[in-house]
Amino acid sequence: MKKVQTVYDHIRSNNIKTAILVMMFPISFIALIFLFCWIIMPAQDAMMTAAQVAIPTFIVCMVWMIISWAFGDSMMMSSAGAYQVHDDTPEHKKIFRLVENVALAAGLPTPRVYIIPDDGLNAFATGRTPKDASVALTRGIINKLNDSELQGVIAHEMSHIGNRDIRLDMLLITGVGVTVFAADVLLRTAIYSDHGHDDNGKNNSALVLLMIWLAFTVFNLIVSPLLQLAVSRKREFAADACGAQITRNPKALADALRKISGNANVEALSNSRSMAIACIAEPRKNFMGDLFSTHPDTKTRIKRLESM
Repeated sequence: MKKVQTVYDHIRSNNIKTAILVMMFPISFIALIFLFCWIIMPAQDAMMTAAQVAIPTFIVCMVWMIISWAFGDSMMMSSAGAYQVHDDTPEHKKIFRLVENVALAAGLPTPRVYIIPDDGLNAFATGRTPKDASVALTRGIINKLNDSELQGVIAHEMSHIGNRDIRLDMLLITGVGVTVFAADVLLRTAIYSDHGHDDNGKNNSALVLLMIWLAFTVFNLIVSPLLQLAVSRKREFAADACGAQITRNPKALADALRKISGNANVEALSNSRSMAIACIAEPRKNFMGDLFSTHPDTKTRIKRLESM
């Protein structure tokens, strides 16, 4: 007899897969630098070069991450055009109470509540810790979902807060930003380098820098985006499972996802891939197919929820 998959099985499986995917970032980064350098130098020298490049890059990533961690939440709300609401106005009291009730059920502090003035159906959460977290909901999702479906969406976002997914997103986004900047610096340095000529008149230093730049470029354009998308998809599955656990009503979230899939576009977020990763559904039209989608297939998500 086939074992029934529980909410906890889904959460455990997705957490393990996410940890493996996150480990692939530094591994693939170092491997690419080694492979490209190996083309022009012995393996031992290529490994030493990879280490010399990787260590300062990781240090800069950490510094950049701290800066982003301090200001990232306010920047996300600003880019979405969201405004904060409170329970002291009749029109916002209902949604504030729904967020408060879900937070209580999740055992988390009540987050700040923001509304995005857009008729698309979407939502996201942000914050460094559960104590200073925020949840943003579009005007459309508030108006077009019933209370049970809204609770399912809010529970999904509360799961992202409880699982520290936003912190993970900031880490990934920041790391990519650093490597893109480093690749640009390396290319400029290689172009203007005039040191390290050997007997054949070749510029060894410029050639090494060019190989390192190629490694950075492949990492930024191919490897990193695919790993980011894979991590994002696993996190969405985990948040769906956790949201179902909080509300004890997986069908409500499944019904919400059906409605959201019909109109998840949010104009303010349509040009931001990083913000797309944070949303409950991709807030822009995807012309590249499932391979480059920031979210798993909605039908698969609904099927998993209905199997719980």
